[in-house]
Amino acid sequence: MRISDDKLNKLAHVIADTLAETDECEFHEDRNTIRQESRKMLAKLFAEELKIDQAARLKVSSHKKNIPEGSQEWEILYRKYYQEEVKKLGL
Repeated sequence: MRISDDKLNKLAHVIADTLAETDECEFHEDRNTIRQESRKMLAKLFAEELKIDQAARLKVSSHKKNIPEGSQEWEILYRKYYQEEVKKLGL
């Protein structure tokens, strides 16, 4: 999934704010540092997800028969290949 920088920043703010409000969580760094690290982790996660998506789409498109995207068969194959890629990365 492609996500804009603004949305990524908003998510990082929400994460930092939520953690700050949680009694079980104690910061050893300032909130801005937590937000920046959250943003880095989210960006990495979304980049990995994009790679997984692209690999799954490539596998579906490389089938001998031309399977139209959005069809039930395409969706089944996509989910199968997506899960295979996730397992490869150990996620």
